[in-house]
Amino acid sequence: MTPRKGLCAAFVLACLAWLPGCAVQVPPIEGMVWQIDNENAVPKGDWDRLGARRLLIQWTVVDGIAFRDNTGLPAGTPPDWPRIAAEPWAREVILGLAGRFDEKNARADIAQLAETSARLAALPTPLNVVGYYFPVEIDPTWTEAPQLTALLAKLPRPLWISVYDSANVGPQELADSLLRWLPPDVGVFFQDGVGVHARDAWVARHYVTVLERSLGKGRVRVIAEAFRPKQGGGFRPATIDELRPQLATYSGLPIYLFEGPRYVSSALVDQLVEAGAGKSR
Repeated sequence: MTPRKGLCAAFVLACLAWLPGCAVQVPPIEGMVWQIDNENAVPKGDWDRLGARRLLIQWTVVDGIAFRDNTGLPAGTPPDWPRIAAEPWAREVILGLAGRFDEKNARADIAQLAETSARLAALPTPLNVVGYYFPVEIDPTWTEAPQLTALLAKLPRPLWISVYDSANVGPQELADSLLRWLPPDVGVFFQDGVGVHARDAWVARHYVTVLERSLGKGRVRVIAEAFRPKQGGGFRPATIDELRPQLATYSGLPIYLFEGPRYVSSALVDQLVEAGAGKSR
């Protein structure tokens, strides 16, 4: 499929999703994202009703605070890892390693974060870990990103990173930049930017299409932002009317919702199920 045809197909899907009374269903959700901090250390939900069986944990050490045992670092609010391991929405876990809340600080400290991450990956856990995530996010403005090549080589596989396009350079330039330095056995989570109003869902779909064509389909996942800016600052959960067309546009893609515990309540799950999520195709 040529880029133009892929763009048109995504545009048609988005238009159909927005048509009043259209029967476009919300597709199954592959996974949820959980961003741990001291106020968000007890994830509870029924996201398995949406189809979610995989949990992407953004990090387990952040700003030097550990949410795992035996790290030798100061401890944060301890999650109940055995309980989480038994949840149906966490049957498989992509385990986030060491990161920082501030992106600039994370990028300035990537060597130390990679070293800490390698130690974290070696620790035992009750979780069914099927992959690892290095939580230093990539965008085209970060000219030093190629330094990651050697650092990522020290981390276990399967390994994932996340990317976004803050500069709006376009999907092909983003893909080409990744091809120049990203190891071929590292997967990519693409942040759609819909929640922060950086782009529409049909444009995000085109990004994923181009990334899949360039990197390989098995290496790309989409993170759907399940939040929207809140009047006065901060963010609020997306409404069903906002989230339904966004997710319908990604039909057929492996979708991860950011962020489950904060933004995807049981009431919203009910609405998404009614809109078709979790149903087999």
